[in-house]
Amino acid sequence: MKLIRFGEEGKEGPGILDNQGRRWDCSSFGEDWNEAFFREDGLERLISWLKIHQNSLPEIPEDLRLGPPVARPSKIICVGLNYRKHAEEAGMAVPEVPILFMKASTALCGPDDPIYLPKNSQQTDWEVELAFVVGKRAKYVSKENAYQYIAGYCLHNDVSERDFQLRQGGQWVKGKSADHFAPLGPFLATKEEIPDPHALNLWLKVNDKMLQNSSTSDLIFDIPTLLSYISQFMTLLPGDIVSTGTPSGVGMGLPEPQYLKVGDRVTLGIEGLGSSCQQVILDPEA
Repeated sequence: MKLIRFGEEGKEGPGILDNQGRRWDCSSFGEDWNEAFFREDGLERLISWLKIHQNSLPEIPEDLRLGPPVARPSKIICVGLNYRKHAEEAGMAVPEVPILFMKASTALCGPDDPIYLPKNSQQTDWEVELAFVVGKRAKYVSKENAYQYIAGYCLHNDVSERDFQLRQGGQWVKGKSADHFAPLGPFLATKEEIPDPHALNLWLKVNDKMLQNSSTSDLIFDIPTLLSYISQFMTLLPGDIVSTGTPSGVGMGLPEPQYLKVGDRVTLGIEGLGSSCQQVILDPEA
């Protein structure tokens, strides 16, 4: 099953995407795809409900905006330097344990919403990433049981301002959390849709030039390891997003570093998880 959310920013409604690419409005189900939905066995209840109601659902117009497929989560947790080749291009040692940082939930936006260049930004960068969504409360989870806590997977662009992140002191969160720095989707694919999340092609282009093209097989720490590890330090709540890291090919790692500018177009995708496209604009409030 593929979950989507559609409509005006901040007022999205719930829907599903079928195998023919048609989008169906599930507003009559009466719930958004949020923490409460996942916590209260929403996926199972939705499956049962669709068996009765799917044929009567209104179709969503193709030109209607898609929002992030999960309503604002309690947290977005990201993993740094989790691809071997990306660690190499960054000139950093391969981590011995996962590097964790947070991304503000206010950074979340739809898959095709614009990337906002923040005020005083000089080095805004791109990062295609596989994200997973937590399906139920997770604390002190063993690696062996980790998949039981996963609802599904999404495409994520972990947009990053490198000057804010690396040269202004403190932790990475400052460079990761500007508005529209977390385009997510187009959909959440429930885990049965992705039998092996560790064998997916992922790619990213800037203005049609391929800059990232790799496989999740290059992950240093796999998904069960990440969920188990994170759950030793904090409680993961249903709907929380964990982004698993980016492969090589980011702007700061190029032989001649390159960063996003107004008018650039970023297109990215992951096998089985669709694609998204973001135009770069100045933050309207800058």
